[in-house]
Amino acid sequence: MPLLPLLLASLSRHSSSYSSISTPFSLLPPLGLILRRSMATAAASSEPISPANTRVGWIGTGVMGRAMCSHLISAGYTLTVFNRTLSKAQPLLDMGARLADSPSSLASQSDVVFTIVGFPSDVRHVLLHPSTGALSGLRPGGVLVDMTTSEPSLAAEIHSAAAAKGCHSVDAPVSGGDRGAKSGTLAIFAGGDKGVVDRLNPLFALMGKVNYMGATGKGQFAKLANQITIASTMVGLVEGIVYAYKAGLNVESFLSAISTGAAGSKSLDLYGGRILKRDFEAGFYVNHFVKDLGICLKECQSMGLALPGLALAHQLYLSLKAHGEGNLGTQALILALERMNNVSLENLGASNPAAP
Repeated sequence: MPLLPLLLASLSRHSSSYSSISTPFSLLPPLGLILRRSMATAAASSEPISPANTRVGWIGTGVMGRAMCSHLISAGYTLTVFNRTLSKAQPLLDMGARLADSPSSLASQSDVVFTIVGFPSDVRHVLLHPSTGALSGLRPGGVLVDMTTSEPSLAAEIHSAAAAKGCHSVDAPVSGGDRGAKSGTLAIFAGGDKGVVDRLNPLFALMGKVNYMGATGKGQFAKLANQITIASTMVGLVEGIVYAYKAGLNVESFLSAISTGAAGSKSLDLYGGRILKRDFEAGFYVNHFVKDLGICLKECQSMGLALPGLALAHQLYLSLKAHGEGNLGTQALILALERMNNVSLENLGASNPAAP
């Protein structure tokens, strides 16, 4: 829409408010703010996002965030990053990213701010803290994109706070693990205004495939449903491995055989080989999965849902955390099943010592 008609339309929408006897003048938005918001909206809809017109901020450069952010730098975007642990941001600084000393400072230098941090409390702090949060430094028309797996209610709170400042927000958690982040093949679950999500697609496309799930919070609901599915799949995978081991099968051959059948899954592809190699390095932390499944259970309680597979998986992953294994990857679930059955696949080779 041309700028002038858009401005006139905006002024027309507010003119009745200014003439209304029932609305105190002091509570109405200042004319300058209306103009700035309208101009920002007009500019935002006039040309596609590109490195030439969009500055990006990134908060959270851990296992996932660092790889995702690197794709944006490689595509030529101007990136400003913030992370509490500087060493985790250093590889991105070496690629040309700028460093901010606070989320607020980062946002003041950005048009779109991405976050992917650990817990809902972290999301709230880096985005909504009144003095240091990103929203406090974001200009009207800016966009917050939270890619953390978090609470749908928090996504709604962020949306309301952003809208009050003339900004936008999208909840866009991801699935695909560290390999998906590195290869740019993540599944992205987006909730929010569809026009804003569509406009962000040039950025999302560098990280994976965006799937529009609906209004604010629906991206988080979709990711939680994804985690529920993965949880029971992981339990089935490690139970199958332990059973095959006790039955005397060559477990590596067994996993290869089932990978092309009905039991094949992304979890098997990502983690089957790692389990056999005792590679428990985190592509996704046990601690974070416990958090995700806890949020799922909380939502189930409010919905009146009974999901026993989810509850079982949560208990098994909690047992890993109780053993001090929270910083291992989710494939470490095999350790819980080994302890329960007094077996160990640690010395597993081509010849299965459990063979009868």
